[in-house]
Amino acid sequence: MSVLINAKIDKLLETTSRSFYPTLKYLPKKVRGQIGMLYLLARLADTIADSKHGEVKILLDLLEKYNDVAQGRETILPDFTDLAEIQTNPHEAELLLNAEDVIEGLQEYDEGDRKRILECLEIIVGGQMLDLQRFGTAMEGGSILSLTSDDELDDYAYRVAGCVGTFWSKMALAHLMTLSPEKEKIFLEKGIQFGKALQMINILRDIPEDLRFGRCYIPREALAEHGLAPEDLLDDSNLDTFRPLYNAYLDLTNDHLEVATDYIRMLPDKQFRLKASCMLPVLIGQRTVTLLRTGNILDSDERIKVTRDEMKSYARRLLRALVIPGGVRRLLEKNKDK
Repeated sequence: MSVLINAKIDKLLETTSRSFYPTLKYLPKKVRGQIGMLYLLARLADTIADSKHGEVKILLDLLEKYNDVAQGRETILPDFTDLAEIQTNPHEAELLLNAEDVIEGLQEYDEGDRKRILECLEIIVGGQMLDLQRFGTAMEGGSILSLTSDDELDDYAYRVAGCVGTFWSKMALAHLMTLSPEKEKIFLEKGIQFGKALQMINILRDIPEDLRFGRCYIPREALAEHGLAPEDLLDDSNLDTFRPLYNAYLDLTNDHLEVATDYIRMLPDKQFRLKASCMLPVLIGQRTVTLLRTGNILDSDERIKVTRDEMKSYARRLLRALVIPGGVRRLLEKNKDK
């Protein structure tokens, strides 16, 4: 990869991954580039899928052609100029305009790593295409469509995030650690739940924003059991009725986060950077779940998230915990109860 393209990719990572970039900095050098590459490729696909274009067929076609070029099935990348012009986030517009350089960056890695990256990207893009087919494009003011069942919700969480847990685990096994075949299987399964935990947090935090664009990821069947329809979530006076169901999904998310802590315990003690890169999103995830239990999550004006200062505080505490015997376990347990 040329120095110029390498610099471009580093800059794109920094500007498009505010919440992920701190985690990326902790990663060991042997896997940092590959994981950053998957992030950019997936973010590119996500930017295409979430564009407020109005034509589902056009976005599906662009997404499919983009993935085909990344996978090596096609050679000519679509022109994203028009799509870049309608982006409200200038960094995402820049990412679209540099798609060719991002894909070219794949050649920096060996065949095994490229295969792992592209295998995961294929699943992610498949999930995004399914999302477009279900919900249509992200346009305000339309009717609200929802997932049907908890099985659909679990499948969606796997396609867009659980598969990243598998990729992350395979990268660690390829470059940083070894496990017996039995433990390797358990490690991969726990990695899937790790990814699902982070996606569930996104879903449960972003309900008002998703509803605004006609998307409800809370399954219709589950809502009906509580006497609710997707449209009822637009009215925050329905919070008390919705809260028991919402708390049940938070409990599920916490269960996934518990598995994520088990995953971290399976990492070798000598892999300080790998442990840190996994612990930071778990700590932030635990704190976010706590905030979501008390906030008005149907109020679009009440954006619930961990602040930058809190993230920096977690990073400092994490570094201390990594060098103190038993510090990792105590930090995770203490944070869970906050």
